[in-house]
Amino acid sequence: MRDEAREATVERALREALHTGAGDDRSLDTAASLLAADPAADAGLARRGEEYVRGLWERGWQPADVARVVRRELAEEHLRLLAGLVRAETARYAVLPGRWREQLDALDAPAWTADRFSYATAVLELYRLLVRLPRLDAVGPVPGDVLPPAAAGEPRTLTRIRALLAKAERTDYPDEAEALTAKAQELMARHSLDEAGLAAGAPAGSAPGALRVGVEPPYEQAKAILLDAVASANHCRAVWNEAYGFSTVVGFEADLDPVELLYTSLLVQGTAAMTRAEAEQRRGGRKRTKSFRQSFLLAYAHRLGARLAETSRRVAAEAPTLLPALASRDVAVAARTDELFPETRATRVRAQWDEAGWTHGASAAEAAALGPDRPRLRERDGR
Repeated sequence: MRDEAREATVERALREALHTGAGDDRSLDTAASLLAADPAADAGLARRGEEYVRGLWERGWQPADVARVVRRELAEEHLRLLAGLVRAETARYAVLPGRWREQLDALDAPAWTADRFSYATAVLELYRLLVRLPRLDAVGPVPGDVLPPAAAGEPRTLTRIRALLAKAERTDYPDEAEALTAKAQELMARHSLDEAGLAAGAPAGSAPGALRVGVEPPYEQAKAILLDAVASANHCRAVWNEAYGFSTVVGFEADLDPVELLYTSLLVQGTAAMTRAEAEQRRGGRKRTKSFRQSFLLAYAHRLGARLAETSRRVAAEAPTLLPALASRDVAVAARTDELFPETRATRVRAQWDEAGWTHGASAAEAAALGPDRPRLRERDGR
């Protein structure tokens, strides 16, 4: 009977808190009071939280996606509570899908403690957010699914790309950073070409996959355009989901990790270059402005896209017999993107234009001169 009473307390509290409006503090306080008065209900409350987390995996979410939303919508204590729930839920699986371990490591956070009422309130606020998250397009298996055999270690090419980009991020010399980044892109293009050649000579090959890459504010449109440029230059497609702060990159598995790696590095390099440009502007008597930074990053993405694409075309031209295989893979990626996102739209960038910011951003990208036409971005249609 006591167990039934505890479960009844949890059910009553959840019904009170989760089925009311997000701003209904009165119902939330009532539910938190019920839980605070009954310490024996804690185990049942935690169990329900793990069920909510499992439901998110089945609705297409991954740990990094949930953490991103919680970080945006709630507070640090909610993120700590989420980390505990995710750790508890995923601990039951002997093997996790690829990329999940890295996401779990990034989510690692110390446990949060508080008085019973504050703790119960935070838990209920977190649960209220989790149960209202919609279904996402799945980009991979969930824990518990049968997984293909894991590859032994990181591919050698990816290790070399990672090392080149790390050097590019550390150097204080723009010319050296440009040369290192260009070499990394050339390696990526050759790696993709090699994979296409192997696939062309093999039986029916693998289908394109997908991964999500966080696109965080501020200036998320410019960052999404940069990711789109990197993806397009490397035989992938990117679709931006503004509402939940990520882009989904669709492509063959060998191309996905290099795209994320290059995008992350270019974002680090671009931010550093923007900081230097702003310092130069301040020395000239001009204050920092939002429009300067937006225009800088947009120009940086626009020019880099052209440069990366040119490198890929040059490398592909060195092996003309593989061009049909590359074209076939591009068609497969496009078809998979349309399957995952049957409704997308091109969205025009919403930004105040700043000529100085554009000029500095274009210079930082070290690309061939292109007209300052405003880029468009493929975005998931949320209507």
